[in-house]
This record gives sequence, structure tokens and C-alpha cells, in this order.
Amino acid sequence: MARRGTSSFLSDFKAFINKGNVVDLAVAVVIGGAFGKVVDAIVSLVMTNALEPALRAAKVDSINAWPAGTVIVALINFLVIAFVVFLIVRAIEAMKRQEEAKAADAGPDPQAELAAAANRLAEALDRRSL
Repeated sequence: MARRGTSSFLSDFKAFINKGNVVDLAVAVVIGGAFGKVVDAIVSLVMTNALEPALRAAKVDSINAWPAGTVIVALINFLVIAFVVFLIVRAIEAMKRQEEAKAADAGPDPQAELAAAANRLAEALDRRSL
């Protein structure tokens, strides 16, 4: 019996993993992690170069050496990533609206029209047989 329960558990787990949403989420997490590292490097580079005179005057090598420097860099990283995600979501929504507008301009769905015609025909045949 233990073998049967294990087999069922493994098949359920395999079905769960093979669902598109789980795989998509895993890909998103990996890409998001890599993107976060890129943003962190860019923000650190820009902030270090932009604040170089102030850093030299304070005799500090990097922003992270400041008491709240790590928090400042993390906050800037968050804002940059949030802005990029906002732009991506906005572009996807615009594409969806364009597709919906094209579908509305294309007229009614041919399958829906065919189904309605078949229903009308069936009703007409039912009326005639009475």
C-alpha cells in the first residue's frame, strides 16, 4: 500500500510541476533575481559616480559605507524595479486593449453566428413538426 500512495503522490507532484503557471512562476523568479542584480550594479555604479565628490569629502569609499547607505541603495533598487515592472505591465495592457479593439472591429464571432443559426434552424424545425 505504501508503494501505491507514493506513486500517487509522485504523479500528483509531477502534474503540479507540469502546470504552466508553476513553470512560468519559476522562470519569472529566476529572471527577476537576475534583473535585480543588474539593477543593483547599475544603481551602485550611478550613485557612486554621481555622489563621488560628496563621498570623497566624507572620506567614504561607497554609499554602502554610510550608516543608512544600504537602505538607500535598496530603496533606489526597489523604485527602479517597480518602475520597470510598471512599464512592462502597462505595455502588456495596451497590447491587450489593441487586440480587444481589433476583435470588436472584426465583427461578431463566426462560431457564435453559426451556433445561433443552428439554434434558429432547430427551433423552426420543431415548430413545423407541431
